[in-house]
Amino acid sequence: MNIDTIKDGYVIDHITAGNAIKIYQMLSLDKLDCQVALITNAKSKKTIIKDIIKIGSLIDINLDKIAFINPEATVNIVKNEKIIEKKKLEIPKHLINVCKCNNPRCITSTERNLDQIFNLVDHKNKIYRCYYCESTLEKEQFIF
Repeated sequence: MNIDTIKDGYVIDHITAGNAIKIYQMLSLDKLDCQVALITNAKSKKTIIKDIIKIGSLIDINLDKIAFINPEATVNIVKNEKIIEKKKLEIPKHLINVCKCNNPRCITSTERNLDQIFNLVDHKNKIYRCYYCESTLEKEQFIF
């Protein structure tokens, strides 16, 4: 299989196998009018297999969304077919408008103009607390 290089854009690399589709959906990459390549189960020296996403345009992307799904991923910024910057991600300490609180009594359920804000309270287990109602949620419990 041959995937062309990109002139300007991003290469999201070292994605845990199976997570690329989640990142693709969370970043709404299906709505772009540029080329987007979603590569799954690519060979990896470190993890045996990995996923990769290539975006053929320098759009505004939310790195916190990528880091929330896969903090081990790296984001390479490409200009003129050369990597000009490599960003290593970390699990975000704060999430703003990345996901929604699933507590039906939370004020964010009724007030439409409030930002959805969560603060990391347990780094190891990836547990966040809602800024407003203080509900604690694990990554798997979030609504997107």
